[in-house]
Amino acid sequence: MHPHPQMAAGVAFDADGTLWRVRLAEGRLVVDKSVDRGATFSAPVAVAAPEPVAADGELRPEIAVVDRDRVYVAWTSPIPQPYAGHIRFARSLDGGRSFEAPLTVNDNPDPITHRFQALHVAPDGRITLVWIDKRDGEQAKRSGNTYRGAALYYAISDDGGASFKPNVRFSPHSCECCRIALASDIDGRPVALWRHVFADGSRDHLLARVAPLAEEPPRATEEHWQINACPHNGPALTVAADGNRHGVWFAQLAGEPGLFYRAWAPDGHALGPAIRIGDASAAHPAILAVGPRLLLAWKAFDGEKTVIDVIDSADGGRRWSAPRAVASTGAASDHPQLVAWHGAAYLSWASEAEGYRLIPLAADQERGR
Repeated sequence: MHPHPQMAAGVAFDADGTLWRVRLAEGRLVVDKSVDRGATFSAPVAVAAPEPVAADGELRPEIAVVDRDRVYVAWTSPIPQPYAGHIRFARSLDGGRSFEAPLTVNDNPDPITHRFQALHVAPDGRITLVWIDKRDGEQAKRSGNTYRGAALYYAISDDGGASFKPNVRFSPHSCECCRIALASDIDGRPVALWRHVFADGSRDHLLARVAPLAEEPPRATEEHWQINACPHNGPALTVAADGNRHGVWFAQLAGEPGLFYRAWAPDGHALGPAIRIGDASAAHPAILAVGPRLLLAWKAFDGEKTVIDVIDSADGGRRWSAPRAVASTGAASDHPQLVAWHGAAYLSWASEAEGYRLIPLAADQERGR
């Protein structure tokens, strides 16, 4: 039995405002949709034959709705070996009524880490999947060498998900199990923020467009956190209309844990120092640019309940509103997601006691009109 409720769902709006969801239901990966902002959902459609699916914590299945016909789903399928799995992808070409047989995207078949997939679909239809991969570390071990952490690999499909090109190493020495944050750059190509394992042993973050890196880019975050383990607490990233990149991440600074926010220009240089967000219990953030506004949400603990706090900024992250609690639970819960449609922003969240909730961030919508 899985030690935690597997309630991590992926969600996305389509062009008509229908909310699509991919989740586990009775042990199967399914897709359903809602035309009434999450109040009710359609009958679920199975994505694939029953197989293990990672759907909790930092790992969730993902969904992208391209048009009325094409729906894409990506997930990690664990295998019996510890921390091991495969990256899986399936597509529907009939508007989600059925799905084709899934593909395994990692072309290294070894029973090792291929996990924490991140899905991106560009405006021209190009599909990119990025994930954490330990093939380089296993090769180093066989050669009698050591290897820092894992690595990031990616694969591209230029034929609408019918096939994927050979895997390409994006960056060596990533953290082993912190999710990868992907966002669309202003030209539609994916840009990533991820926790890296540096030569000095620190686990700060790097920020770069998804392409083979000729050299290690400058640190995007600078806490110089020395931790010889993965904190299971990955970053979040969004790109605003002006091309500036906005990220939020978990770290420790001077022994105090918490979340930090920073903005970077399109060329990657920081636009100011990192600022602390929330209190020492803040973790598992989400961030989203909605028109000229930024929304930032995270999980916190008030001593009795898990709370989702939200702040917003109307000036590119220079000033932020006071935190406001928009949801809470006393039970196990998923990590927060932020989604938007036509300038209206929503918190997507599930808890064991209350079930799935799509919560309108009404105050932000009023300011955005």
